[in-house]
Amino acid sequence: MSVMRVALNAWLRWTEKPHLARTQDAVRLRRTFEAKARFYFRAPWGAQFEPSTLNGVPVLHVNSSMSGPIILYVHGGAFIMGSPRTHRAMMARLSRDAGVPACLVKYRLAPEHTHPAALEDVLTCYRALMDQPGGVILGGDSAGGALVLAALAEILRQDLPRPRGVFAFSPITDLTLSGDSVTRNAEADAILPAARAQETLTRYLNGADARDPTASPLFAEFIGSGPVWLCAGDTEILLDDTRRMADHLRAQGVEVTEIIAQDLPHVWPLFHNLLPEGRATLRDLAGWINSLSQTTTDS
Repeated sequence: MSVMRVALNAWLRWTEKPHLARTQDAVRLRRTFEAKARFYFRAPWGAQFEPSTLNGVPVLHVNSSMSGPIILYVHGGAFIMGSPRTHRAMMARLSRDAGVPACLVKYRLAPEHTHPAALEDVLTCYRALMDQPGGVILGGDSAGGALVLAALAEILRQDLPRPRGVFAFSPITDLTLSGDSVTRNAEADAILPAARAQETLTRYLNGADARDPTASPLFAEFIGSGPVWLCAGDTEILLDDTRRMADHLRAQGVEVTEIIAQDLPHVWPLFHNLLPEGRATLRDLAGWINSLSQTTTDS
């Protein structure tokens, strides 16, 4: 483990975790996340960004001149913040490493737009891209990880052309928060304040059942899915969401790559500019993506 990992964890515990624990206003959370992303997350030189729409949903295309399968990426942010701008640097890095284009979805955020608005936007974008040559790879982080896994289940249920594969960084997969790590890792988690989790999810669900598979993919069916790649840190409150999701997928015959990293923060590839482990994870994921391109697209 790098020295930077120790320094980053300490900085996040001192600054970011208290900020998330005390800030109630969603607009302020969004504004500060956007400002920090511009300062800390830098895209590789030469990365190309092009705003557009897919069937009315705003998106940001990354390196669209590249060929091959396209990564349809869904950002995290507890369903209430984040945007393609906060995650575009990480996707530009992954796009470069894998040599494929990416497209980031600007889905509707809670509390203004509650479940299932975000999932509907993701599925709208998927339908717009699903028939293109090369196919689609779905990806997301944290809340975005929940959305791409729920979208995968809906794609299978509706018998749409399936994605080549799906990946998720530190996903939340169980909105009932029943995983033991939510309490076990409450102090150890460098970013996420466990005490705010239930409140945030209640605002997003707005009365919907947390066990609904369209909200919590841990309770969905995935028979017939292509490969899935998951990662989480062993000190995260969402650790068990990844572990149980991997077990659930394997029990339904899905090929799963599961990476549990030691003492790395929530969605650590976001910090690829600072963190050697973040760059290494993106390179490893790029290799996995390239291995998918050697298989036949199900269309």
